[in-house]
Amino acid sequence: MEELEGYYFSAALSCTFLVSCFLFSIINRALREPYMDEIFHLPQAQRFCWGSFQWDPMITTLPGLYLVSVGIVKPVTWIIGWSQHVVCSIGMLRFVNLLFSVGNFYLLYLLFCKLQQRNKEYLSCIPSVLAVSGIQRILSALTMAVFPTLYFFNFLYYTETGSMFFTLFAYLMCLYGNHKTSALLGFCGFMFRQTNIVWTLFCAGNIISQKLTEAWKIELQKKEDKLPSIKGLLSACKKILCFLFDYAMSFRNLSILIVLTWPYVLLIIMFIAFVVLNGGIVVGDKSNHEACMNFPQLFYFFAFTFFFSFPHLLSPAKIKTFLHSAWRNRGQFVVLTTVSLFLVWKFTYVHKYLLADNRHYTFYVWKRIFQRHDFVKYLLVPCYLFAGWSIADSLKSKSIFWNIMFFICLFMVTVPQKLLEFRYFILPYIIYRLNLPMPSLPKLLCELGFYMIINFVTFYLFLNKTFQWPNNDSIQRFMW
Repeated sequence: MEELEGYYFSAALSCTFLVSCFLFSIINRALREPYMDEIFHLPQAQRFCWGSFQWDPMITTLPGLYLVSVGIVKPVTWIIGWSQHVVCSIGMLRFVNLLFSVGNFYLLYLLFCKLQQRNKEYLSCIPSVLAVSGIQRILSALTMAVFPTLYFFNFLYYTETGSMFFTLFAYLMCLYGNHKTSALLGFCGFMFRQTNIVWTLFCAGNIISQKLTEAWKIELQKKEDKLPSIKGLLSACKKILCFLFDYAMSFRNLSILIVLTWPYVLLIIMFIAFVVLNGGIVVGDKSNHEACMNFPQLFYFFAFTFFFSFPHLLSPAKIKTFLHSAWRNRGQFVVLTTVSLFLVWKFTYVHKYLLADNRHYTFYVWKRIFQRHDFVKYLLVPCYLFAGWSIADSLKSKSIFWNIMFFICLFMVTVPQKLLEFRYFILPYIIYRLNLPMPSLPKLLCELGFYMIINFVTFYLFLNKTFQWPNNDSIQRFMW
């Protein structure tokens, strides 16, 4: 069965790569010049490729993408004998991300295998279940590999695909207990995008949450209690805080955690030193990338996740359960709604890029939904709460401490962003989706079909529905 699963996975990977290569050739022929942020990334990579390390002050990320690209394409000059002009061309540099996408597919499959470990004794008695389980893992990896916002950037010279590769690789090594390797890969991810340091913290948090869960279960066994689920988080908050305080007061516990997580701690210390010396997290254009407490970003992420995961999060039973829970805990629900309304009222920030750039889908989302009336942003709060509850409910198989750790990381990576940009949600969404219980085959097929439709529409609009701005001859295209 494992050999058959390997065969099916290889076939899925090969077919996906061939389709991507075909699509890449179409896009590359239509897009001869750098587009959008490529006007910064491509010239910088070409300068590195030609041996010049002059830095463009408008670039906000570290040079990980350019260094890796040069490390991949430069040897082609020596091995094949191609000229430097060909090797450092726009097409070759974009193709680097297509290679990263193959690695992402493989890493996603390995992560699903690791996170969705099956009961071998039970499944060995039922070969058909084993086969279905293998198909589910392959379909899950395929679905995440063609996740629309991620898949689109496989064909442009952006940092998303490489950033995803090193972050997923670091997460996989963390799950296998290779923490030094995980921290090193986390550093590579940081070199692609500084906010990836949060996922280094997430890897450290995996270790900490595992130790806390073990100690928590022992504590509850002593008291003959039950481990509260994510649904009972508010009622159990006081007990959990007391437990965390007692756990942290133990020198033995802290020393064990430090020994286990020191590679990540070292990397986080290096990050703090970088921020202090650099005067902020952004490398270049700091004026247009200022951090702020944009709390509604968390709500936007809930809506984004609910939209792309609706086969797993939306059902009549879930709506009924949510309404019943809201009525049963109506005091808490009223307080949560009031706080959410206040956060939307006082902390909604609108970046000038969001209002000015009509090439991005977020421009139309904001214009046609949020700008229709001032009250719309408040009317959406119940929808945000349902989406957030659904997301939390879908993670109830994970421990309470894993959930706390994940939502802290989610908060850190989304809320400080002033600009509403869907590509900032890619990594937290993938991490979330990896940790869902394995969905049924019909749900996976529904999810995959939904993504394929979105991808088809996205690339059709990008390639065929071009437009021009007044007093500007450049061709503009719609994109994520």
